[in-house]
Amino acid sequence: MWRVWLIFDPRRTLVALFAFLFVLALLIHFILLSTDRFNWLDGPHTAPAAATAPATTPAP
Repeated sequence: MWRVWLIFDPRRTLVALFAFLFVLALLIHFILLSTDRFNWLDGPHTAPAAATAPATTPAP
């Protein structure tokens, strides 16, 4: 394993790894925020049950 660090600079490799993981975490969180089920900021965007039920009119 020590030979790998002779090929790659440890500082640049760790900075690149942390940057990649940070971008990946942001991407996952924004994908979850765009869904209806996992949006923890706005909550679900479902309409009330009365508004979704079809309106029935009595026959004359």
